[in-house]
Amino acid sequence: MIERETYTVEVAGLTRHFPLFEVVPGVRIAIFNMLGDTFVVKAAAAALAEQLKDIPSSVLVTAEAKSIPLIYEMSALMGLPYVVLRKTYKTYMGDAISAETLSITTGKTQTLYLDEKDRDFVAGKQVILVDDVVSTGSTLQAMQEVIARAEGEITRVAAVFTEGDADWSQVTALGTLPVFTDQ
Repeated sequence: MIERETYTVEVAGLTRHFPLFEVVPGVRIAIFNMLGDTFVVKAAAAALAEQLKDIPSSVLVTAEAKSIPLIYEMSALMGLPYVVLRKTYKTYMGDAISAETLSITTGKTQTLYLDEKDRDFVAGKQVILVDDVVSTGSTLQAMQEVIARAEGEITRVAAVFTEGDADWSQVTALGTLPVFTDQ
């Protein structure tokens, strides 16, 4: 197994060690991947659901893929439907709404699609956007664009973590991850 430097964090009362990966030369981030960690998913979902309980909402929306188990659990706890913005268009998605994003973890442009069948969940509804980590804001911006084009009203943005020292005061988050730079 490869020995990799880690960053230790607390996630909703649970201690985890996130591996550090270089995303661009001289810049490393702690990678939070909750896929397969049922305990973190359930704890983070419960903590976020508690913080969001008084926010007007009709539906939860996320982008695939790492935050899908989180939004599923939040949906169950909050009694709200959820919608996943897909990263690949399939013909069965019909007249989908889309917006482009540049993810820090992939380093390339991706497109988010709102399936035609999910438009009714969003149109004219109060929406909480959910993500695992808000880092550069690119994915968040694309999600906001899709919801605006679908005529939904975003009432809050929630994430397990924000990242870096940007002003993320508009995001309900459980913590902030640092960005590590070589200096």
